[in-house]
Amino acid sequence: MFQQLKKYSDFSLLFLRLVVGIIFIVHGLQKISMWKMLPNAEISAGVILLMKILSVVEPLAGLFLILGIYIDIAALILTIIMVGAIAMKIFVFKVGFTALNATGWEFDLVLLASNLVLLFGGSGKLVLMRSRTETN
Repeated sequence: MFQQLKKYSDFSLLFLRLVVGIIFIVHGLQKISMWKMLPNAEISAGVILLMKILSVVEPLAGLFLILGIYIDIAALILTIIMVGAIAMKIFVFKVGFTALNATGWEFDLVLLASNLVLLFGGSGKLVLMRSRTETN
């Protein structure tokens, strides 16, 4: 029974790309609304610049995942972003895996794992542009 389900693997990878892409588009666009607040906040110029970069890169990479173009590059960029997000939550904000009063880093870990699947496992056949590293 499970062997027969493998013929739908391209649809599952498309669904994964759609979900992860939408998440990064939404979260990246939320960062754009923070641009007006950032100069008034007591935040370093480096953090402001990082937020501005992420507000452009996250939605763009998410869109690439959805459209099926440059998926390996988009997944690599989002993997790096998620490693940074997890490190910030653990070492800077001292947030646990789950937290009662804040968002833990379990959601970030799922996004990291999802991007690693797309980066190392491939994106499936339902794409607009094949990766140069994929042979199928």
